[in-house]
Amino acid sequence: MTNLRHKLVIKKENLDVINDFFLRKDNPLVDNLLKVIENYGGVDEINRKAAEASKLENLVTQLRAKNSPYLEDLEWLMEQRDGGAFIGLSEYHKKILGAKAGSITFDQNFAVTLEISACNFFPWLIEEAKRAIAQQDLMPGRFIRVRAMKEQVEDSEILAFAAAMRIVGASYVETLDTKGTLRGSDGLPINIHLGGPETITGYFGGVGMPNEYALKWVDEFLHYYTTYGIKQVLNINIGSVILGYWLYKLGIDIEFKISVFLGNDNPYSCFWTLMTAKLFSREDGTTPLVGFNLSNSVNNDTIELSAYTRKTFNLENIVRFEHHITETRKSIVRQPYDRLAELLEIADHVKNISAKHEGGLLDIEDKREHPSDILEYFIPKKDILAQGLMPKLTINYLDKHDAMNRTARSLTEKGFMVIAAQNLHNK
Repeated sequence: MTNLRHKLVIKKENLDVINDFFLRKDNPLVDNLLKVIENYGGVDEINRKAAEASKLENLVTQLRAKNSPYLEDLEWLMEQRDGGAFIGLSEYHKKILGAKAGSITFDQNFAVTLEISACNFFPWLIEEAKRAIAQQDLMPGRFIRVRAMKEQVEDSEILAFAAAMRIVGASYVETLDTKGTLRGSDGLPINIHLGGPETITGYFGGVGMPNEYALKWVDEFLHYYTTYGIKQVLNINIGSVILGYWLYKLGIDIEFKISVFLGNDNPYSCFWTLMTAKLFSREDGTTPLVGFNLSNSVNNDTIELSAYTRKTFNLENIVRFEHHITETRKSIVRQPYDRLAELLEIADHVKNISAKHEGGLLDIEDKREHPSDILEYFIPKKDILAQGLMPKLTINYLDKHDAMNRTARSLTEKGFMVIAAQNLHNK
């Protein structure tokens, strides 16, 4: 068996061939990427612009210039944060555990990130904050957004949400328009090769980035990175994943998370993803892959085996496993779907994991006149308003908040630390 195992070792000559490929002067794959980078002024200028654009004061200045209606809400959010309106983690532990809270040592090494998806509209965040204050709940430590970027620019929500994340101290991910599941404000698919989510299954093999669209993804990413400081985006295609690694290795300080739609559903596909991250890591061992959504179909064995690979590659503290605990009631998974019990089984030995909440609790969802539906992520805002859906979608989002707090409570009862919005709860 030992001799057989050695046959898997990659020859140095094969690695040399790959390195020689990158260094070829007539390489159109690399040249085309470098051209996009040069269009934005080169690596250093890209990082400089992004650092300036991401500062809270600059985001607020842009909102004022646009006379944004969201400024008042952002000021309220800062006042609530500074006034201590949100429950502190130590207070939260006492709320859940009572007198025995003081006798429990919470292990920061196995802290679970509280994650919610998708917070597509800034007012939802404000409604969630009001609920968290009223119920003394925790706010997410991580937000996922799946809304058309150009639409967010039009109503200035792209700025308001970025500012809010800096106020509350949470990480967040935006979803670029280049992929094939989104429609523009005119109702037409942004990726002309696809007709929106209803035709996506005809193009499986990564979601909706045929031909030149991977480079368009890079161009779009660098635009939002340098203009609004959007550092982290969703990644849904093998080609754009590779390009994300290349951008980072060339020195551009972007990050991405891999979507559940990429289909990492067994330990070998997870090995492939983590191996590529390792191969293209920087000298300091870091990689732009900071979040990694495994498929909804994975079991705990797959998560544990993938964690073995991650640890072996020294990526345990860099690459977070993002695992769906709840999913939307419609259009994504077979129901009933509730993975909380499985999370509680692995939380004491799998590090750097997030509990992602994409739907409400099943007993709540089943009573809703309008249960959550993932296909509604892709409806333009004007159509949502025209159909009177916004109040219903707001309820769906707040149901996810309640599901997330059930998870927080269950983890706390078991003695596990959770990562919530740090500026609000880490007092």
